[in-house]
Amino acid sequence: MKWKAVARSAIGTSHQKQGIVCQDYGHSCILDDVIVGAVADGAGSAKYSDIGSKLAVETVLKCFSDINEFPQKQGFFQPLSKEEAQKVFAKIVNQVITELQKQADEGDYSVNDLACTLLVFLATPDCIAAMQIGDGFIVMRSQEPEYKLLFQPDKGEFANETTFITSKNALKEMQVEVIHEKQEFICASTDGLEKVAIRSSDWEPFSPFFKPLEEYLHETVNPEDEDKYLMEFLNSERLNSRTDDDKTLLLCLFDESKIQ
Repeated sequence: MKWKAVARSAIGTSHQKQGIVCQDYGHSCILDDVIVGAVADGAGSAKYSDIGSKLAVETVLKCFSDINEFPQKQGFFQPLSKEEAQKVFAKIVNQVITELQKQADEGDYSVNDLACTLLVFLATPDCIAAMQIGDGFIVMRSQEPEYKLLFQPDKGEFANETTFITSKNALKEMQVEVIHEKQEFICASTDGLEKVAIRSSDWEPFSPFFKPLEEYLHETVNPEDEDKYLMEFLNSERLNSRTDDDKTLLLCLFDESKIQ
């Protein structure tokens, strides 16, 4: 396996005090030399946003996994232009909205009760295509030492405001980027970690946040089974003193040593 990946979430201290479940979710799937990852942050004001965020992520991964099963569609995983990526992600978003609406109909509540942000990336060793609706961040590092933020988080017009996938303007506000560079490290996160990972003054990634996480992946044989370091970090008193929100990290590393 060429890609290593792990996704973990931790409930925020504010939610612990209120007895609210974690409303974040993140996961990935590896399809040959391609990795697909997604994270979602449920809206605090939405009653079932924890269900919405998990369903959104699972729908994204299922869509890409289903495509991978059909040989005639393998070209889908070739490098995309930005215009092609825009169309692909629009289809994925529409499928997510369809699944959220089905869930809302079955539960007899509004689809807005499932509101969440959504960040998705599709990466090969040589290219990354990504989209973002709402806040949170996707940071990558190619062969250069510097980390790069793909999108400036959508903070809306007012404080504590953002765009959710259930918003009427979700597709209009969707940000898309394609970068044709050799990928080494990718980190996707919900907004609970923004203030400690991204400098708001210039929207540059804070290297001391990401470097230890990348080193952890290098040193870990199977990160899905060896997550003690990551969970201790997400639940640490030092981190919780700086953010009381739910926190999700999806970490991916392209491991050159695993290439046969």
